[in-house]
Amino acid sequence: MKKSDWILILCVIVVLAPFFIQATGFFAWFCAATAAHPYIMAFFKFAILATLGEMLALRIREGVYNKKGFGVAPRMIVWGFLGMAIAMSMVIFKVGVPAFLETVGGCEKGSLATIFAAPELTWGKVGIAFAVSVLMNSIFAPVMMTFHKCTDIHITDNGGTIAGLLRPIKMREIMSKKVNWDVQWNLVIKKTIPLFWFPMHTITFILPPTFQVLFAALLGVALGLILALAGESKK
Repeated sequence: MKKSDWILILCVIVVLAPFFIQATGFFAWFCAATAAHPYIMAFFKFAILATLGEMLALRIREGVYNKKGFGVAPRMIVWGFLGMAIAMSMVIFKVGVPAFLETVGGCEKGSLATIFAAPELTWGKVGIAFAVSVLMNSIFAPVMMTFHKCTDIHITDNGGTIAGLLRPIKMREIMSKKVNWDVQWNLVIKKTIPLFWFPMHTITFILPPTFQVLFAALLGVALGLILALAGESKK
């Protein structure tokens, strides 16, 4: 292990320690802040955790956590706003999918929403969570993932700087010439969505609302590692 690996491990311990030390009151503050400011908290959760996932992927591929042009700061900004969009989509689909299922199944209005919101774990709740996950990841995720890929290319093309991030994104050129659609479609969309995101977000929607966005951000770290390992195996 390199010195940078030990530094990262130490940073992770320092960040996570307050969650497990009751005397700090950090966990209570975290829950209260998430409830009061869900989108601001989503920004920081994804900015930190999803970017960490990309840095870990870079470490696996190239042996370093950062390099010239990688652009940690602009990636954190992009992930922060994507995190807010993901938190918004989770609210929309959590409310909308049970209502949709009620119209399809002829159920009493609000009956499935009640089952889904209940604290106890039942097969009905798992089934609704799975439906929410499937529809959200089938409708929202491909667009979000493709947009994120375009911003990655844009950041790299502009030297990994915040000033470069603010330049207009050449979407037509990036989409037509620079996105590797073999990887984007055959791996990122066609494989990770049904095999990874469907089951993992089912678990996400079963969790208490306070932890759902945090768990979704943690999944970004895991997916970064999966994609990095998949890339290495293809090589």
